[in-house]
Amino acid sequence: MDLTGIRNIVFDLGGVLITLDREKAVRRFKEAGLENAEKLLDPYHQKGIFLELEEGKLSQEEFYEALRKEAGKYISNEAIDSGWFGFLKEVPEYKLDMLEDLRERGYRLYLLSNTNPIVMDWALSSAFSSKGKSLDLYFDKLYLSYQIGCTKPAAKIFEEVFKDSEIIPAETLFIDDGSANIEMGKKLGMKTYQPLNGEDFRPIFGL
Repeated sequence: MDLTGIRNIVFDLGGVLITLDREKAVRRFKEAGLENAEKLLDPYHQKGIFLELEEGKLSQEEFYEALRKEAGKYISNEAIDSGWFGFLKEVPEYKLDMLEDLRERGYRLYLLSNTNPIVMDWALSSAFSSKGKSLDLYFDKLYLSYQIGCTKPAAKIFEEVFKDSEIIPAETLFIDDGSANIEMGKKLGMKTYQPLNGEDFRPIFGL
């Protein structure tokens, strides 16, 4: 890939840096008592109360209560958290090493993720990597949907990144596994790359 003129790289998290296992997440939520988990959990864009959590419309505690209401039964906070963590199949160490290599080359790195406080409590702790480094230490800044108040592929969330970080879209590579997100990234002027879930895409950087 020709990276001439690229100064910034915006990464998605799930499916790009973290290998996802949606089926495991669906299975855990169903086992906990949420019968319609298959309908609500999407690989790229959540629905219903899961989307409301990622958009910051529900707090973590409100989400727990809403999920119990949705299920029509009591489900413990721990079982709900376990469902979310079912998504997280692997955090390949080589991808974290890649981020460090890219920063050493002088690129500014940003994360733009549709995510929630349950997953981020873990990601922002020393448990995130085998080296004991939290996710934020690999980036210049994190842009998280539940904090911004909307999710990709809405143009608003990208424009918030551009405004806050003062990056120029034409000087930015956007890496995301969601087709709708990639299309919006292209529309807004970024160079894009869409990896498959779990793909080793280091070769685009010559690594």
